[in-house]
Amino acid sequence: MNYDIKWLNKKFDDNLPLILASSSPRRKKLLQELGLKFKVIPSHIEEKNMPGTPGEMACTWASLKAQEVAKHHHGVIIGADTIVVLGAKVLGKPQDEAEAKRMLYKLSGNTHRVITGLSLINTQNSHKISEFVESKVTFRIVSEKEIDAYIATKEPLDKAGAYGIQGKGAAFITLVQGCYTNVVGLPISSCLNYLKQIAGL
Repeated sequence: MNYDIKWLNKKFDDNLPLILASSSPRRKKLLQELGLKFKVIPSHIEEKNMPGTPGEMACTWASLKAQEVAKHHHGVIIGADTIVVLGAKVLGKPQDEAEAKRMLYKLSGNTHRVITGLSLINTQNSHKISEFVESKVTFRIVSEKEIDAYIATKEPLDKAGAYGIQGKGAAFITLVQGCYTNVVGLPISSCLNYLKQIAGL
């Protein structure tokens, strides 16, 4: 791992910077914890409903974000989009506290899927990778009082599915199947593997 990070940091220099096309503090922190050198240049794509499976939707949005930044900046661009899926329904970021409460009621006592689309673009050679990673998360039964107290912290309001596994929302979760960091917002193992591919390791 340390060798990979050192090698990538040598590849990603002023001539070919690594750019995260996201303003998510969670994604930024995950990459920082790896020791990667990168810039944050958020995309400004307005997210709307897209056709296709949840995995296809997540990949499409990740690709659009990476492409938007790649139009104006040179380097290796990482685009990412995370969605929560319960049954056949996609749960995005809640519009307000009332919607957050409805989402958390639905998740209570159930297992849902968390899907992150990843899109990497090397503007130097136009090499592109677009894939998605899926994890399953199980909630215990959560009381109305607990939901109200959680919403009062404001943590759910900027997160798909209205919870953050890396924060106070962890208290509701009994099981994670698959990649934990995918549920946070960026599947680190897959992202590192794709970075090595796109950088030529």
